[in-house]
Amino acid sequence: MTTPDVTVVVAVYNTMPYLTECLNSLAGQSIGRDRLQVVAVNDGSTDGSGPELDRFAAKYPGTFTVLHQANSGGPAAPSNRALELATGRYVYFIGSDDYLGEEALERMVACADQHGSDVVVGKMVGTNGRYVHQKLYAQSDPDISLYESSLPFTLANTKLFRRELVEKHKLRFPEDMPVGSDQPFTIEACVRARKISVLADYTCYYAVKRGDSSNITYRADHLARLDCVAKIMAHTAGLIEAGPKRDAVFKRHFEWEVSKLLQKDFLSLDPDTRRQVCKGIAKLLDAYFTDSLRDNTGVTRRVRFGLAQRGAVDELSRALTDEAEYGAPPFLLEAGRAFAAYPGFRDSTIGLADRYYEVLGEGVAGRLAKGTKLESAEWEQEGTKLSLALVLRLGVIGDTSSAVVALAQGAMPQSADKPGARRLPAGTRPPDAVGEFSAQETEDGRRTRLTARIPIDPGNAKRGVRVYIDVAGSVYEIPVRTDGLPMPLARRWGGVVPHRVAANVNPKGRLVITTAPLWETKSGAFRRMRRKLSRLKRKVVR
Repeated sequence: MTTPDVTVVVAVYNTMPYLTECLNSLAGQSIGRDRLQVVAVNDGSTDGSGPELDRFAAKYPGTFTVLHQANSGGPAAPSNRALELATGRYVYFIGSDDYLGEEALERMVACADQHGSDVVVGKMVGTNGRYVHQKLYAQSDPDISLYESSLPFTLANTKLFRRELVEKHKLRFPEDMPVGSDQPFTIEACVRARKISVLADYTCYYAVKRGDSSNITYRADHLARLDCVAKIMAHTAGLIEAGPKRDAVFKRHFEWEVSKLLQKDFLSLDPDTRRQVCKGIAKLLDAYFTDSLRDNTGVTRRVRFGLAQRGAVDELSRALTDEAEYGAPPFLLEAGRAFAAYPGFRDSTIGLADRYYEVLGEGVAGRLAKGTKLESAEWEQEGTKLSLALVLRLGVIGDTSSAVVALAQGAMPQSADKPGARRLPAGTRPPDAVGEFSAQETEDGRRTRLTARIPIDPGNAKRGVRVYIDVAGSVYEIPVRTDGLPMPLARRWGGVVPHRVAANVNPKGRLVITTAPLWETKSGAFRRMRRKLSRLKRKVVR
């Protein structure tokens, strides 16, 4: 028997009916079954997965090898057992509830052979609502760095590995980790690889989120996940010395695995478990959270980490509760700096430095947009002069002298940060204020109420109502949303040329002011009415 080009390893535990599609995608690979070995290990399934594996082994005896074993509690042990039987030049791992694109293996093997790659990362997408980080797949690249790319955010073992590399360094999966056991394997392979390639012009892998969300990633509890991430980081620290390279990998673990331990489900834990989680996170922060990582972490995560590190469990819980109930806290603008006023801010009993609460270069457009609320909009007219009186709230306090409410020509660009606001390019100044404007902190101390009276000039135009404000040296443009607030009706405007003026809402819910010469409006309406009557007349004649 000739040596296959690739061995596909499938660890299986109760994944019917998804398993059938997975196995069909392997049997139908364009690389051909004579160049393919599939080793599937049934890890004590009780749902019919075992018989389904046997069916494929009987149907494709030269390609599929099936082993059955008692349940081990995770994918590591069956994957290790499959590796002992692998004979391919390359080895590839697939989740038994996922499936491959038809040309996936052929394309990845060709890429590895052409470029001498030890690791090939084929494009992966999520299905049924499963999230898969996409930045790595922006373009194909025959030679990427673990430390200078977004590869640390794509550490699943669903990649093509040169088996010679795997055996040379005796790479295996730790069997004491219920989740994340693929990461030590993948990280070490990438650290030791001579070349890592990305194949982004074809979707190789489809990651499926099961309808019952029973994938093992979605089932582990907080303490189990904490223990696993601690083991991953300890293993990585043994491979990469402290410095920028290690920080590049650990940035992923702090932003994903550690951060996910401090989300709203933290509040459902009992008090003792909350303390244990914070204590474990504090150990990781003490060991690996460098000043560089701290300053390159968004303020929300940074504050949560700091409170956990200080053991301020009550303040951390209150921060999560308040944000769930009221949204993000206001930004305190002070001497050109901005601070997120989370619980514990400048609390001497906690002693957490201002640096943890400070906006340090990250974009905050989305938070500003969510904190901007329209309270009222009314027309005011003196003679032939018309103005729009607006009252709105902005999620900042302190020095709001840079805030401006203005009418902007044209739509927000497609590149605008979600959910619509954007940070303007460096050096951009906000527009000059027109009309009357005042700012006053709201009674609850969480917002600033802006009152503006903007004159409406004649012309044929649509103008969006926007707020501009400088936050920590960056100017942000925030469209004002109506959020269902009734808008002032269209009206005529006296003057040399009569105008029609309307405050309305565009499809994205943003407040827009429209002005048009009245005679144009009437003329257009007349033409439309004449066309409508003409159509009705034709129907009657028929």
